[in-house]
Amino acid sequence: MADPWQECMDYAVALARKAGEIIRGALKEEISVMTKSSPVDLVTETDQKVENFIISLIKEKYPSHSFIGEESVAAGEGSILTDNPTWIIDPIDGTTNFVHRFPFVAVSIGFVVNKKIEFGIVYSCVEDKMYTARKGKGAFCNGQKLKVSGQEDITKSLLVTELGSNRDPETIKIILSNMERLLSIPIHGIRAVGTAAVNMCLVATGGADAYYEMGIHCWDMAGAGIIITEAGGVLLDVSDNDPRGATILNRSHNPGSARARAKARESQKRKRPSLIHWT
Repeated sequence: MADPWQECMDYAVALARKAGEIIRGALKEEISVMTKSSPVDLVTETDQKVENFIISLIKEKYPSHSFIGEESVAAGEGSILTDNPTWIIDPIDGTTNFVHRFPFVAVSIGFVVNKKIEFGIVYSCVEDKMYTARKGKGAFCNGQKLKVSGQEDITKSLLVTELGSNRDPETIKIILSNMERLLSIPIHGIRAVGTAAVNMCLVATGGADAYYEMGIHCWDMAGAGIIITEAGGVLLDVSDNDPRGATILNRSHNPGSARARAKARESQKRKRPSLIHWT
């Protein structure tokens, strides 16, 4: 039986590459910067241009499909997920990196049917790394199959995270306190490259052992989530909510020791509600 969504996936890969060309071109020009929820929550004309480019071409080819885009939601559009085939798009994951020309910027596309992720694409366009995954068929980077590290001892692990754009003093205190707790376990270290999607893909490659973050949104993880699971990892929401709104990623089907789980739960004292509504 033919895969009903393979054509969509092939089209998504092609669009991600074209979007990457737009982003790489924009990096050579002057970048116009605006803000959203805070002075450090940045958006550029290129974010909006890339999202419009992707959505307009998909609508032309698949007019019955639905869309959830980061910049569309920021502009006031809804983010209600139904059973309809839905494209969840982050046009530039790592906008602050893009503004500063820090070389980790990704196009993220997730495709969901009946509220289940069918495939995910993350194109780290400066690196020219195309991460892909199709449900039940594995995860790949530039054609090479990916596998998570298999590390189950948290004291031998390297974690990735992000500090986020919330500059509320209490939130900052919680984030830094969580990092202190993790480092005191101890663990080998904590890294951040400035893009949730690439962080997650680094877990899929086995280069990092786990990724966690407070306040992650659906477009941050829709593309990379299935890349994690198809590489042998799992998505966890340590607050015991629906894992589709996961705020932590762990690299193993065995989430690890009870101590590790307890530390993870302790670290997730507060998170922003997801902007997506599962109906």
